[in-house]
Amino acid sequence: QVQLVESGGGLVQAGGSLRLSCEASGSIFRINAMGWYRQAPGKQRELVAGIRGSRTNYAESVKGRFTISRDIAKNTVYLQMNSLKSEDTAAYYCNTWPVYSSAYWGQGTQVTVAS
Repeated sequence: QVQLVESGGGLVQAGGSLRLSCEASGSIFRINAMGWYRQAPGKQRELVAGIRGSRTNYAESVKGRFTISRDIAKNTVYLQMNSLKSEDTAAYYCNTWPVYSSAYWGQGTQVTVAS
């Protein structure tokens, strides 16, 4: 089993920055690629960014503003979010990319961008 714990969310003004962290533990040898996802109220959960080796993928809405990175030694994936907009407000989660198991979802971390 894999355990994922997200942190780093908070309240920020529009144009500000946050860095999210996702620490993995458990059967992490199963993980080849990781992703950050978000879910806004009343909307479906969506992929924000994914990383596999040196390859990254971003949703169009965050390209040029968000950067995903991974520290394998620390079993941690990061999401650097710059130039935040009100529409980035959501609960952010990490999971494998693609999602292999819904059981891996953590509690998420809330990001609120005040305009």
